[in-house]
Amino acid sequence: MFRVCSFLLLCLFTPLAAPAEIAGRVQVIDGDTFDIGGTRVRLHGIDAPEMGQPCTTDRGQTWDCGAWARTEARRLFQSRRAACALIDHDRYGRAVARCSVGGQDMGARLVAEGIAFAFRRYAMDYDLTEKQAAVAGVGLWSMTVEEPAAWRANPSGGQASARTAAPAADCNIKGNISNSGRIYHMPHNEHYDRTRIDPARGERWFCNEAEARAAGWRPARN
Repeated sequence: MFRVCSFLLLCLFTPLAAPAEIAGRVQVIDGDTFDIGGTRVRLHGIDAPEMGQPCTTDRGQTWDCGAWARTEARRLFQSRRAACALIDHDRYGRAVARCSVGGQDMGARLVAEGIAFAFRRYAMDYDLTEKQAAVAGVGLWSMTVEEPAAWRANPSGGQASARTAAPAADCNIKGNISNSGRIYHMPHNEHYDRTRIDPARGERWFCNEAEARAAGWRPARN
């Protein structure tokens, strides 16, 4: 009896084995979804354009932004070895995980290069990284593209949720391009409210006047 009880106590108080690590070679599915070591993984905290989702370039060309994001993700990660920390599973049964390649966070890299957006609905991990990408005008931030979540909800809709808003409350200086040249507008300027920023034309947001001047913009006169 003592031996049986001892065995039962050992079973009750022995910690359960930790889940196996998700690791292996990367096969890119799209801009935020990958097969890693045979497991379908959706990267935590980011959202990339969907396949077939349009965006408009600075030359007014409309093209498949999802295909572009997939190509860029392949450039960075295809066939490289990744290691992932599982966070959850989504409604499609995919593992939601934070993954790294060569010690570098995959989600951070994609957001930093403007290949994907920070998915603030679920995490704030890449909030600052996205703001830096937006100010620099890299990748998707040099185009006009709808929020992926909004496009998924209404793929035939317009650009009501296009990523043209200020990336942060403290990065609210509008860098506008007009016949008068490159002019930045501060919140107190007369035409600030009616000035619209279109990244497809090379317009952008700035966090301070020094940054705007260094980029070649001059202050509005009123």
